[in-house]
Amino acid sequence: MAIVIKETAQPTSKERSLILWLNEVGIGDIPLVGGKNASLGEMIQQLIPKGVNVPMGFATTAYAYRYFIESAGLEAQLRELFTDLDVDNVNNLRERGKKARSLLIHTPFPPELRDAIARAYQTLCEQYYLDTDVAVRSSATAEDLPDASFAGQQETYLNVTTTAGVLAACHKCFASLFTDRAISYRQIKGFDHFNIALAVGVQKMVRSDLASAGVMFTIETETGFKDAALITAAYGLGENVVQGAVNPDEYYVFKPTLKAGFRSIIDKKLGSKELKMVYDDGSKFTKNILVSNPEKNKFALTDDEILQLGHWACLIEDHYSQVHGVYTPMDIEWAKDGITNQLFVVQARPETVQSQKSQNVLRTYRLAMGHGGQGGQGGQERISLLSFPDPRCPLSPEGTPRSPIPVLYEKPLTRLREASPLENPLVTGRAVGSAISQGKARIICEVSKIDQFQPGEVLVTDRTDPDWEPIMKRASAIITNSGGRTCHAAIIARELGVPAIVGCGNATEVLKSGQEVTVSCAEGEEGKVYPGLLPFDVQEVALEDLPRTRTQIFMNVGNPQEAFSLSAIPNDGVGLARTEFIIANHIQTHPMALIKYDQLEDQFVKEKIAEITALYDDKPQYFVDKLAQGIGRIAAAFYPKPVIVRMSDFKSNEYANLLGGRQFEPKEENPMLGWRGAARYYDQGYREGFALECQAMKRVREEMGLVNIIPMIPFCRTPDEGRLVLAEMAKNGLHQGENGLQVYVMCELPNNVIMAEEFAEVFDGFSIGSNDLTQLTLGIDRDSALVAGLFDERSQGVKQMVKMAIAAAKKHNRKIGICGQAPSDYPEFAQFLVEQGIDSISLNPDSVLKTMLEVAKVEGRDRGSGIGDKGDKGEINTNTQ
Repeated sequence: MAIVIKETAQPTSKERSLILWLNEVGIGDIPLVGGKNASLGEMIQQLIPKGVNVPMGFATTAYAYRYFIESAGLEAQLRELFTDLDVDNVNNLRERGKKARSLLIHTPFPPELRDAIARAYQTLCEQYYLDTDVAVRSSATAEDLPDASFAGQQETYLNVTTTAGVLAACHKCFASLFTDRAISYRQIKGFDHFNIALAVGVQKMVRSDLASAGVMFTIETETGFKDAALITAAYGLGENVVQGAVNPDEYYVFKPTLKAGFRSIIDKKLGSKELKMVYDDGSKFTKNILVSNPEKNKFALTDDEILQLGHWACLIEDHYSQVHGVYTPMDIEWAKDGITNQLFVVQARPETVQSQKSQNVLRTYRLAMGHGGQGGQGGQERISLLSFPDPRCPLSPEGTPRSPIPVLYEKPLTRLREASPLENPLVTGRAVGSAISQGKARIICEVSKIDQFQPGEVLVTDRTDPDWEPIMKRASAIITNSGGRTCHAAIIARELGVPAIVGCGNATEVLKSGQEVTVSCAEGEEGKVYPGLLPFDVQEVALEDLPRTRTQIFMNVGNPQEAFSLSAIPNDGVGLARTEFIIANHIQTHPMALIKYDQLEDQFVKEKIAEITALYDDKPQYFVDKLAQGIGRIAAAFYPKPVIVRMSDFKSNEYANLLGGRQFEPKEENPMLGWRGAARYYDQGYREGFALECQAMKRVREEMGLVNIIPMIPFCRTPDEGRLVLAEMAKNGLHQGENGLQVYVMCELPNNVIMAEEFAEVFDGFSIGSNDLTQLTLGIDRDSALVAGLFDERSQGVKQMVKMAIAAAKKHNRKIGICGQAPSDYPEFAQFLVEQGIDSISLNPDSVLKTMLEVAKVEGRDRGSGIGDKGDKGEINTNTQ
């Protein structure tokens, strides 16, 4: 239904309509109704037939806005007002913005426009009920574009009722084209203030005040990993999630296997969800109330709802990619109606950060050990893909971009030691981006005081909304108390290329204005704020110049939270995924303590386990869920490449350190050679625990559809023991050869080498563990400092063992690789492996690129002379800050 002004020559012309219904418009109508309305119309027309629910509504048009401006002669007054506009001067910006908004709000709507809006709203009420509750949202004609979102720049009003209420909200939306943040954003993005018009969407409310709402991204927001969709959820209306007022639940689904019909939820994180935005029966439209503890301590969505939203996310992304003719990841808002229990999509726009990055350069940030620029032996790292030269490099304390200092990168990174002072950050939260930055903290809790902020400072506040944007662009980093990774602060920080940490809880209390801090988003999903200006390095590699090798280059991966970023490094898969990391850091509890929870003797331990597993009545299921999600996330990150997952290989003293472990573990004189690896899996003392590991692997393969994982058995002493383990796996649903299931064995004992041909009859492949093979060949306790100097994988005896293992595997047509430390530490050892014809080398992530260049040299496949030399193709540079 088009409602047009009386004097139009073409009464049905969309171009001169004051009102258009959403089912009349599509993505090609952005100039007519703005990005938000055009996208809603596109989904109503194209995606409702495919099962996506979208609420109905109508839009005032860009023509209606221009008619309002022209009929009242407002443009000349606005142009004069902006003659000396200075968006970098906060006071000047505030003054001009306030006058512009006042000018529009005090100018009445033309009668034709007022009547058109009133008639359209009454028609909507006839479809639903008297005084239908609607959302009134601004929708600019330069909005929701692939390279500029304009998200939150203009106003939105929820739970608006009555004709008078809708008219007032529309009027305020028109005026909001000149909010301070919108003026500043347009100026930064290079848009002319007077070439942009504002449309208004009036859409039936989804009663998520009685249920939940949130945001979805069809791309991983920090790393740009394309195959995962992130879904966030909190109770009540979705504004709290968008504004960062709450820390929402987070869920990841893996899109490729979801499309194939699998239940591919690869991660779930419980948010605090402390506030709920609901309808207000008083003078305000909405209000926030506290969420009850029982609600906070459970997920806001069921698995079926997560999967339905994930399916819709795929449909929406695929549709818009087809429309635009290029891959188009999407930023989507969803809501659940608490009356009907139906899910709805209420907005969808192109994602504007990761999708715009040129992925031809790999950039790695590394926080060095020590202080005062001395560096040290270790560090933490995070990988990101950025264009080169990179316009988003961290700011110095003075607010200017640092210039790269090319240095040939020679030394492999190692992990932080336990004694590191970096393990005591001032505050932690959710990392946004993958960079490191630093500067003086500036605590500002009220937007009215943003004029105190100085360029290059670290902004610390409770949360941000678009009114904060004039200073966010000048911050070296941003820290907030509240918010998740889809909140306003996170979205704008990504868009600006500024590292941010959100959801810290108490940052404004712990940090002090003027305090020098280092903000690190380079250590996985948890961002950390450290005292002082700590040294850090930035490593850059041009990916298009890297050679490809015959020998497969795999990676060793332990932390699932780093998997998406690590997968950006050129690789052929994962040669060692460590379940021990997942169990120790994410599960924290001995599997037998969960199985025999009612029999636990230590009351403190029992209470602690009860706290950790509060979501689970079935305690063992906690272990299965967490392990499956950890393995699933790694498998998804590298899919469809092979991911070799080592079953748990704790020693008994290490198992004992897990919660509840002391009750179930023996005290051994030499745990290194005792009850570990395969010997545990079929033993009565751990058989039930191994069954949980098998259940997790089975879920990843069969429910998530990630059949690229290959279980690997560690410390298997004899072929007969291998057969016992395979029988135990079969009892738990993992049948070798079924659905392509392969099972590998670690080649880390001299007997694995001596009887390699017999082991080849039991297992499908080998992975050499150079650490244990070296200690057992040389008779050295690798944990003993007294003989540490004698430990050397390059010794002739160890190399002879490796040579024999490779030859035996080749003879029986079995794959063989290596996943130990040696090739990461010693290029000459990697060269030896290639010469022996090894199939794959699995390396620590920081060694992959350097070793790849060395392997290419050995294979004689270098592209021109001197690959890897400084200044030539394949160069690896670091910028030391």
